Amino acid sequence: MEKVIEISNLSKDYETGFWRKKKVRALYDLSLSVESGQIFGFLGGNGAGKTTTIKILMTLLFPSAGSAKILGHDISDVSMHSQIGYCPENPYFYDYLTAFELMNYFGEIFGISGTKQKERSAELLTKVGLAEKDWNKQLRKFSKGMLQRVGLAQSLVNDPKIVFLDEPMSGLDPMGRREIRELIAGLRETGTTVFMSTHILSDVEALCDEVAILRGGKLAATGKLDDLLATGAEQQSFEITVSGISAAALSNFASSAGANVKEKANGVSLEVGSESQIDAAMKAVRENGGRLLSVQPVKQSLEELFVEKTKSADS
Repeated sequence: MEKVIEISNLSKDYETGFWRKKKVRALYDLSLSVESGQIFGFLGGNGAGKTTTIKILMTLLFPSAGSAKILGHDISDVSMHSQIGYCPENPYFYDYLTAFELMNYFGEIFGISGTKQKERSAELLTKVGLAEKDWNKQLRKFSKGMLQRVGLAQSLVNDPKIVFLDEPMSGLDPMGRREIRELIAGLRETGTTVFMSTHILSDVEALCDEVAILRGGKLAATGKLDDLLATGAEQQSFEITVSGISAAALSNFASSAGANVKEKANGVSLEVGSESQIDAAMKAVRENGGRLLSVQPVKQSLEELFVEKTKSADS
């Protein structure tokens, strides 16, 4: 597939101090690419370099070294900006404007005006879940969550090919997060690429095709989410869930096979270390009058992966 974002050896240094200035590196030789039509998750702890990277891509900051391309154009090519959308973590707008006026303002920047822009504004404000009664309210009266919805709406006003979202769920309640998740998933269906930085790992698991994890300004892991979460094939373990039987009834099998057995709300969970042990486990279950509910491979959770990759910036 076409690579729509290409980052090569990107680094960023900041100067700190007053009298004796010294350079602090926030980003170290970052290289990654994003394919067209994906939802790409950009993860990392506080200070890992996520927002710095996005601001460099948006030319709000300039790199100390390296380069980046969006849609085949260098990020310095202003003409490419008409095809991208951006919603920062803390959007700031002219707060004396109403939401509808702001949307019309951004539409005119992109050369959209008149009836077409008014229809586009109404469509997007509805899509992000902003109540119609608030469309003509000044932005200074909006909550953080309402401003976040307006920020998402303005990032889509030009029907972009790529949308950059920095913490798009910030300030939203659970219902709002669900609505925005559905909106982002809908962008993928229309072929729009989404580059999304977020701390909410459940949203990443629900939405993202691929992820990159930063640690201390360095790339700690990247790839397809399923591949990163799956354990190695030779080490793959399986969880067998059964009912009609107690954990104690399987203790002998568990001891001999080195399996883990525990009670669950819907029955008993039996974790075996390889696919070859499934038949023996099922034999033990049947001999004790149990009934199979499910067999599934055990995957590392995204939270476990995230902690593993970000727990030490010095390793």
